[in-house]
Amino acid sequence: MMQNKKIAVTGGLGSGKSAFCDLLRAWGYHVLSCDDISRALWKEDAYRALLSAAFPDCLSDGTLDKKKLSRKVFSDTKALQTLNEIAHPRIMGRLSEQMDACKGAVFAEVPLLFESGSEGMFDAVIALRRAQGARIDAVRQRDGMKAEEALARMQNQFDPSRLEEKNCLIVENDGDMDALAQQAKNALRMLGIR
Repeated sequence: MMQNKKIAVTGGLGSGKSAFCDLLRAWGYHVLSCDDISRALWKEDAYRALLSAAFPDCLSDGTLDKKKLSRKVFSDTKALQTLNEIAHPRIMGRLSEQMDACKGAVFAEVPLLFESGSEGMFDAVIALRRAQGARIDAVRQRDGMKAEEALARMQNQFDPSRLEEKNCLIVENDGDMDALAQQAKNALRMLGIR
């Protein structure tokens, strides 16, 4: 196993990042998650206070309402930019600390890697790509989200048709879990990890 190699796993909403990372965990690799870090930040008073100050119209009974905030940022690009300016540095800072504490290869599930300009933190990037219809179906099944809402969120993310412009290893996720497992093994071999 290659020592101290930091690999980002990214892709748009419903692309299969979590399923890919679950495979890596099952194979014994260190896998960190920006979503987990974000959830931990939400439990911190200081972080919620920053968001409350930036989004006072998203309060319910004096408490920041995550659903209101979500609706706002996915319908208002300026609000999304404000949220990202608050969240991304804090999430990526914690992720960096967590990666530094790991020995050997460490993977990090980073949904907004290209949007945050954080590619430089990693030795390699694995980007999952999946057909838009399959992505929408996956999100509807997983989160109960309406197709229109899923599509609106996807339109605020990095366009997967532009992945070839990035220095990344692209995994096409258009098959079943067995196909994804084979793709994951191939990606690890290409990166010299497996």
